[in-house]
Amino acid sequence: MQWEPNWTPAEPQVFRDRVTAALSGDRWVVDGNYSAVRDIVWGRDDTVVFLDYPFGLVMGRLLRRTWRRSLHREELWNGNRETFRQSFFSRDSILVWLLRTYWKKRKQYPALFRQSEYAHLSPVHLRSPKAAEKWLLSYKQHLL
Repeated sequence: MQWEPNWTPAEPQVFRDRVTAALSGDRWVVDGNYSAVRDIVWGRDDTVVFLDYPFGLVMGRLLRRTWRRSLHREELWNGNRETFRQSFFSRDSILVWLLRTYWKKRKQYPALFRQSEYAHLSPVHLRSPKAAEKWLLSYKQHLL
């Protein structure tokens, strides 16, 4: 939704329109944290799951995933692929993005959940994969 071919960002209104269309169904799940569409997603959402994992775990997973994608030239969307140069030797690297945003987002999300415009949300703050697995199992049971 966000990325056009050649890692070109979609125009802001195009991105917002795509997200709005994706949320038109009765049930949906959004993976991501794009602040440009937070008002749309969280405005229609009832639950936000905040995976607040330790930095080492997040960085390790990101390194492995990025290495694999670069090595195997996996297509992600719209023909985009991560490359070693882009991923490991560029200012636009997702690894650099993690270093720039990890601690800021850890503080930002709990503060956002306390804002009045998001009072309708049920935030779920999970700090480990084990906690996420336990919550997901209980959530599935709740749906049945």
